Amino acid sequence: MSTINEGYNPDTIKIYKSKLNAEGFMLTELEDNGDEYVNFMFVGSFKGREVIFDAVIYTLRLNHHSELYEIAERRTSEKYPEFNSMTYSVDENGDLDELTEKEEEIGLYMTELILELEDEGEIKVKEHVDVDTSLDFGVGLDIGLNVDEVTNEVIADFVANYNSNTLKLDDTLYAFETSDSEVD
Repeated sequence: MSTINEGYNPDTIKIYKSKLNAEGFMLTELEDNGDEYVNFMFVGSFKGREVIFDAVIYTLRLNHHSELYEIAERRTSEKYPEFNSMTYSVDENGDLDELTEKEEEIGLYMTELILELEDEGEIKVKEHVDVDTSLDFGVGLDIGLNVDEVTNEVIADFVANYNSNTLKLDDTLYAFETSDSEVD
């Protein structure tokens, strides 16, 4: 039994259109949104049909760091199988409880891996828009842009360019440096 994707329903789209801001989008999941990552919705066209897009937009810097972390995490779990089952606890002040010697060893190994991957320039990212049609509601967009931060203006420009079919993505491959505070 297939379910109907309400993100294509004209009545649902009409309701969402009434909720959009003047720039044509609506922020969602506000607690997860930040300077480098924002979840939002907008109405546009997909394969000739009007649809609600459920989109995330993030900086290439965040994309690069996420890729570095994923690879380091995978390699760490290959060397230290217990890494996957490690849990960290915090004290009543919200500070991390003291790590065991093994946890410190694993953490140091992972930090060194991240820095090594970065030094070798192994990870490079470029601007992209990935479409996900498997959502239960609307169509998903995963958007990486080379911006310092994701602002309402960045989102508004994206929506306007996407909907007018004038979006131009930069094919340049980028790598970013991790600051000391990001790996400590």
